[in-house]
Amino acid sequence: MHISAPSSPDRSLGALPEALQRRPRLALVLLCLALWLPGFFTLPATDRDESRFAQATKQMVESGDYVRIRVGEEERNKKPAGIHWLQAASVHLVEAAQLGTRRDIWPYRLPSLLGGILAVLATFHWGRSLVGRRAAFLGAAMLASSLVLVAEAHIAKTDAALLATVAAAMGLFSQAYLRPERFTARQAAGFWLVLGASVLLKGPVGPMVPLLAGITLAIADRGAPWLRALRPGWGLPLMVAAAAPWFVAIGIATDGRFFEQAVGGDMLSKIGSGEEKHGGPPGFYLLSFAIAAFPSAWIVLTALPAAWRDRLNPPTRVLLAWVVPSWLVFEAVQTKLPHYTLPLYPALMLLGAAWAMDPLRHMPPRWWQRVTLWLFGLVALGLAVAAEAACWVMLQEPFGGGLLVLPLAALLVWLVAGSARRGAWGRAGLLGALLAVPLYAAVLEAVVPRLEPLWIAPRLAATLAARSPGLLPGEFGITGHSEPSVLFAIGGEARLLRTGTEAAQFLAGGTGRVVAVGNRAEGDFEHEATTLGLSVQEIGQVTGFNYTRGRWVTLMLFRRGD
Repeated sequence: MHISAPSSPDRSLGALPEALQRRPRLALVLLCLALWLPGFFTLPATDRDESRFAQATKQMVESGDYVRIRVGEEERNKKPAGIHWLQAASVHLVEAAQLGTRRDIWPYRLPSLLGGILAVLATFHWGRSLVGRRAAFLGAAMLASSLVLVAEAHIAKTDAALLATVAAAMGLFSQAYLRPERFTARQAAGFWLVLGASVLLKGPVGPMVPLLAGITLAIADRGAPWLRALRPGWGLPLMVAAAAPWFVAIGIATDGRFFEQAVGGDMLSKIGSGEEKHGGPPGFYLLSFAIAAFPSAWIVLTALPAAWRDRLNPPTRVLLAWVVPSWLVFEAVQTKLPHYTLPLYPALMLLGAAWAMDPLRHMPPRWWQRVTLWLFGLVALGLAVAAEAACWVMLQEPFGGGLLVLPLAALLVWLVAGSARRGAWGRAGLLGALLAVPLYAAVLEAVVPRLEPLWIAPRLAATLAARSPGLLPGEFGITGHSEPSVLFAIGGEARLLRTGTEAAQFLAGGTGRVVAVGNRAEGDFEHEATTLGLSVQEIGQVTGFNYTRGRWVTLMLFRRGD
């Protein structure tokens, strides 16, 4: 499946203007921006992870403490601080340039956007030596348009930045494997420093991928002549030195609680049980791949049998070693979320692109290839119907932006399937990436930000500003919707209360306070208010759909009647 790199623009990439074919990196950056900027500035802060990360960073910026990680009054001892440092730097730069403030969510998303772009460019850069220039370009474009990466590039958390480090580390690893005699000390230093950065982003996940790939290749090849090229003797200490200072500082600052909670609480609970009800059976990632890797999953699924037959070819061998052992680990871990396997997507997309760009594949599809095409069509139309249904359910009326989604999905399916039927697999893959641009734009810019019931926290903050202007965050409490987005919208000092009884007691504790009580906690709130002899006055209501719990909620705002 290895394809040599052409020196001139290729007709198989004719969907791109010739000028962009001559500048593939520029073309990929423009594609990323076209795919990811819609909704980037208009989507409110989402629950729960994005708001947790952004609020923790905001509290770092406001307190000047860049060691401890806190969300509200709670220590957040689960992930290292690397992403918070990147987000804090982004916020400082945005505020210095007077482009936004720390109250906006989009500055916290910039590291995810830039991390995704770097991952796509790394896939192309190192993919050229693995599958050839044309296939590397197609694979990078397929990665950029993958639904899971589009989502992660819009969210202020770790995974897009982690993907950049893994793509770079595995790109360097592949060079050491293929040409150990030409692998320089500078490249080895880059490999270990990138792994050190990945540790600061998400702990052991980043180093796990090259470690498992190396073990797999050493067993399969019955030796590891490439290991010396990586210089582990001084490389491992370099990786540790890059990450160790913060780990020492956080250990001292929390009296060791960080390691107890991050390892014993977070990591082991994800391995042994489905944390926060995010469990799934073995095979979950394979079953969900058609959606997570849309619109290019069908090419990858079609290519995998050919890739396995070609496993003795060194470039294919290293790509399979990148994917298979880590995929099995993710399937074995009890906690499962679609983005967990994202670090393996560059290799999967390169395998799919190498198959698609192979001239020997230019023939009409066989029956099993038609099955993957049908699957692609069903996923595209299913996602479009889901977006249409969301408009009806949330707004109780047809919505203009939502009406665009189904025709755009149908156009995508028709053009991609047409190219595939003619055996133009590479053109079909590139068309899928390009035609995903208007489809994602319609969903992320025209539909989702306008589904007001989803965005409870911003509407709650607006209601408070209108009905109780000048209210300090510490004078506000909430029960029934104690989500991190409330802290980000109102302030980290806001009190997240567990019960209606606590809400009444909080309100009784000060004359200037306001409390939001969910409809399920209203009875307990009223009972405790009566017990305390507390007179209350309702000043507003906010109704919305809590998508993290899958239920509607009505929040009633109360202040003291006296």
